[in-house]
Amino acid sequence: QLEEMKQNEEWERRKRIAEEKHKEWVLKKREEERRERKRKLSKEMAEKATRELEKMQLKEKADIKYKEWLEKKRAEEAEKKKKEKEKEKERVAELQEKRTRSEKIFKEWLQNARNKPQPALNGYGFSHGRSAGLYVQY
Repeated sequence: QLEEMKQNEEWERRKRIAEEKHKEWVLKKREEERRERKRKLSKEMAEKATRELEKMQLKEKADIKYKEWLEKKRAEEAEKKKKEKEKEKERVAELQEKRTRSEKIFKEWLQNARNKPQPALNGYGFSHGRSAGLYVQY
């Protein structure tokens, strides 16, 4: 009986030790799992922050490129309008010069026409080189 009691006590002691070890193992396992979750969460947050940062940098680059493109387009439009205005000025100046030349030439012609001697009237019944019907020669 004494032997049996010793065996029971030994068995109880071993059982308690096993339970304590099991509890320690469970606690250790839970702690590891908690640390692993925390590490994963931290890693995910870091990755998410990195992605957000990259996204923001990409957006900033896109905005900068768009602003540069827009500025270039506006400059091109301004240059185009400037060239069109210059062409229009040249056209107007050319027309004015042409008009001035034409007026000068017309005035010269008018002056010359006044100073030109009038052609003598044809006598003998010929008006402007045609027979007037008065004197007909056969």
